[in-house]
Amino acid sequence: MKTDFDAEYNHGLVEEEIQKNWNSTSKFSVKEDKSKKKFYCLSMFPYPSGRLHMGHVRNYTIGDVISRLKRMQGFNVLQPMGWDSFGLPAENAAIQNNVHPATWTNENIDYMRDQLKRLGFAYDWKRELSTCDSSYFRWEQWFFSKLYKNGLVEKKESEVNWDPVDKTVLANEQVIEGRGWRSGALVEKKKIPQWYVKITKYADELLNHLDKLKDWPESVKTMQRNWIGRSEGVLLKFNVQELEDFVEVFTTRPDTLLGVTFLALSPEHSIVEKIARNDTALSLKLKTWKKNDLRETDPNSLEKEGINLDIKAIHPISGKEIEVWVANFVVSTYGTGAVMSVPAHDQRDWEFAKKYKLPIIEVIEPISPQFCDVKESAFEQKGILKNSGTLDGLTSEEASKQIVKLLERSGLGEKKVQYKLRDWLISRQRFWGCPIPILYLEDGSIQIESEKNLPITLPIKEAISGRVKPLADYDEFKNISNADGTTSLRETDTFDTFFESSWYYARYCCFDSTEQMLDERVDYWLPVDVYIGGIEHAVLHLLYARFFNKVMRDEGLVVPDEPFKKLLTQGMVCKETYYRKVGSKIEYFSPEEVETEFDEKGAVFKAYLKKDKQPVIIGSIEKMSKSKKNGVDPEGLIKNYGADTVRLYTMFAAPPEQMLEWSDNAVEGSFRFLRNLWKLTISVIGFEKLGQPLDYDDLNESQRDLRRKVHQTIKKVTDDYERRYKFNTAIAAIMELYNFTVRFNIKDEKDKILFGEAVCTTLQLLHPVVPHITESLWLKLDIAKPIDDSWPAFDPSALTKDVVEIVLQVNGKKRSSIRTKVDLNNKEYEKIAKSDEKISKYIGDQEIKKIIIVPNKLINVVI
Repeated sequence: MKTDFDAEYNHGLVEEEIQKNWNSTSKFSVKEDKSKKKFYCLSMFPYPSGRLHMGHVRNYTIGDVISRLKRMQGFNVLQPMGWDSFGLPAENAAIQNNVHPATWTNENIDYMRDQLKRLGFAYDWKRELSTCDSSYFRWEQWFFSKLYKNGLVEKKESEVNWDPVDKTVLANEQVIEGRGWRSGALVEKKKIPQWYVKITKYADELLNHLDKLKDWPESVKTMQRNWIGRSEGVLLKFNVQELEDFVEVFTTRPDTLLGVTFLALSPEHSIVEKIARNDTALSLKLKTWKKNDLRETDPNSLEKEGINLDIKAIHPISGKEIEVWVANFVVSTYGTGAVMSVPAHDQRDWEFAKKYKLPIIEVIEPISPQFCDVKESAFEQKGILKNSGTLDGLTSEEASKQIVKLLERSGLGEKKVQYKLRDWLISRQRFWGCPIPILYLEDGSIQIESEKNLPITLPIKEAISGRVKPLADYDEFKNISNADGTTSLRETDTFDTFFESSWYYARYCCFDSTEQMLDERVDYWLPVDVYIGGIEHAVLHLLYARFFNKVMRDEGLVVPDEPFKKLLTQGMVCKETYYRKVGSKIEYFSPEEVETEFDEKGAVFKAYLKKDKQPVIIGSIEKMSKSKKNGVDPEGLIKNYGADTVRLYTMFAAPPEQMLEWSDNAVEGSFRFLRNLWKLTISVIGFEKLGQPLDYDDLNESQRDLRRKVHQTIKKVTDDYERRYKFNTAIAAIMELYNFTVRFNIKDEKDKILFGEAVCTTLQLLHPVVPHITESLWLKLDIAKPIDDSWPAFDPSALTKDVVEIVLQVNGKKRSSIRTKVDLNNKEYEKIAKSDEKISKYIGDQEIKKIIIVPNKLINVVI
């Protein structure tokens, strides 16, 4: 007998009951099992900001669909979750809210963990990790000591990107268009001692192994190739006799060497700094450039400026004197911080030369006849040399070889491979981060912390009672009294948070290891089979993780060369914005503050502010953000519609890699579908042989059609889920099956059996996406085998049509149609055409000239 609960879909009760069962049985807890194929599915872990946003929901639902599918297919599936919990945002929030960052972070973790659980993600929660937990960062400090002992770490004074708001240094990758990636403040340049990891030692391998990553998006691999920036060229010297010094220059175009008309040095070049000490005007100008420095992040945005240093350099081949300038577009951290400027064949140099009226000498002309006037713009292609003495007439390739020989013979140049990639700056001058395990002794030497003293923890108790300050301000942490009566100073910089996120994927495999950073369990689980996250991490995170993996491999900690086999990058979640503009001020309103009207296509075309009923402007569709108040709170959606509706909508609205344009109407549509699915399934309770093998002999035509539709859907959905990751088209196919099933007319017991099979298959195919409702309904159907215990297999024989509809034409015009068995011979087709009453009517007494047959499709009678 159906209960009231059965009659209607109550998402709150369904999800609470199913999740209670999962939790009580530790449903998704896994361990190594060599009798099973493993599958490691990982989504990039979140920063515990306090609330999930729809980007999180989409990302984690994608991973959960894949994980649940693989579990149904019999794989041993690892899907963990953790928290990227150190970092500046927590520290800044703590300062603003007068709370300790540890308190702020842990409270946020508790809240977000509860949100993730209510969304029904199949995580192995016993593996949960937090990067601010000393049991995690202890091994990070241990690994740093290994890097230090192996010569992969050094401290050196260098010019860094300084964020004046966050008051810390930033890596080049963290500077976006000249501004801090989190604060948005204009970045300044400072020279301070910093810790670096020598990622450049692995530059070749990081570049070459990109070719191994067959299942990574080409766009991500291209970004990494460009960031590594391998260049083959020549390192050459221009002597500066006045200073008894020389300028080293790296060039990939030695064929243009005879076209050099001046040298351009970076503002940080040693020669420039030497001259600036006695030149006040130059010194002031350099400070102005450094304050507004965009060279490494957006060089094209700079207005090119320069100052003649009034010194001359000697050309290494011609022996001529050429001017030396300091120019704001030259980057000190790329190459040698000096550029041999060839205005005729480099557009940037050409623009600079035009501005300051410097010589432009054309030394390369096109191979094929084409218009080229270096008075109008630079010719940057390779070609034939001119104005180059004995090299005239040679191709660029031939001339380059000759020039390299001349330079090597004179000792003024050599072949060189160079990278754009710089060593990784890992130290930060803030409190809320992992302490760097270094001691400074009285004699000025540096010593790595003893392993027995790890972990080095933050002075949290002291900090909780007072204001959060930079770590350098905590004397009890900083000053160490040694047993021999000497004192040491502890390093007060902390690790960049990317240091923590570069190896967390491996720690999940052996989360509870207390004696080792990683143990033999990583050999079972690694590499990660599919890694899911935003494309914005293409360089910031993924390059560092690849580097860490290679170093861990060389330390014997892991086996694979690469950490992530397949990379899936999801698109942003976007929604329209609502605002009013008063003068130059724009005030944004959240969706909850606005009433909307929709057109017949479901698009918003009118909007009013609820509190005053006056119109607001409907802005462009943009990424959900706090600043523009266009975010949708998953909390409210879960409460009103249920987690399954949220999951279904995010998977159905767009393919994973594309932008998801939010639609409130579509959310309603997803909820209606689940409500209808509930009613349909409840209607088959009591049907016989549900979930059991069936006898498919002697089916009639409509029964064969339903069975064919079921197995067509199984085939498509399996491929869409497993290979193509096109969850939206898979769901569309399942909805088609639902509609086909609903229209099926039940007349006898065999109809019931096939109808029940269609309903059961629909539940199984939907289970990875909407696990609560499907498992609840499966239990109500009282099927012995759990829903997640097997994935339906399609029967190829069911896909074959026994009967087809043949179109009958006369002189190419459709006059009739008939259903008949497939694959008849030509005589049978001709007999069908001649015996059809409608066709006979059109033929009459006329002679049949020929009959054209397209098997299983049409018969055309030509008269």
